[in-house]
Amino acid sequence: MCSVILIVWSIFLKAPLEQPANPANTPNPSKAPWYFLGLQEMLVYFDPWLAGVVLPGLIIVGLICIPYIDRNPRGNGYYTFKERKSEIVLFLFGFAVLWVSLIVLGTFLRGPNWNFFGPFEYWDIHKLEALTNVNLSEYIWVRMFRTGLPQQWYIREIFGILLVLFYVFVLPVVLAKSVFKAFYEKMGGPRYYVGAFLFLTMMALPIKMLARWLFNLKYIVAIGEFFFNI
Repeated sequence: MCSVILIVWSIFLKAPLEQPANPANTPNPSKAPWYFLGLQEMLVYFDPWLAGVVLPGLIIVGLICIPYIDRNPRGNGYYTFKERKSEIVLFLFGFAVLWVSLIVLGTFLRGPNWNFFGPFEYWDIHKLEALTNVNLSEYIWVRMFRTGLPQQWYIREIFGILLVLFYVFVLPVVLAKSVFKAFYEKMGGPRYYVGAFLFLTMMALPIKMLARWLFNLKYIVAIGEFFFNI
């Protein structure tokens, strides 16, 4: 079915062939091939070291770890949703929802200067969007406490650091005793915590995207002194 759709699509869709590449006249926007547009879109929400190295690396590590995390012998040798409900749902969410949505967003909704355009909005090259993105430290110190940012980075970013540590180390324990209690009992401690870490890492992407869209949150931890931003 997928092959038929691709063949029909290739017949009716004109290939966007342009003039030979000219280093003196780069296109706006400069987009990567469609299969890399997800990574390019992730650069909007994360620093390059996260979007280009850490997160793709964890995707590969997560795929390698799947046979060791899920050791359920039932269903081996044949495809079954009944024996792999949670694993298949997580895979479909990570690929069909997150990854494909990033590709669609970068292909059809990112126009000149990498601005966001609606489905039927004209791609105006002169469109300007004010950069109102604010770090978490600015929200807390400047807007909540009504004071200036501390000079020491570890004091300035203490709230973001604690939030990240809670998300990575404490939240899996909380979930093991509540929502994911059945998974913890079935998988055991080590396999559960590896799976929970990979799951929370995957969920960090939509959480960060929603935080940017809803609250203009740029970085949770912004340590410019060491080029370390999350």
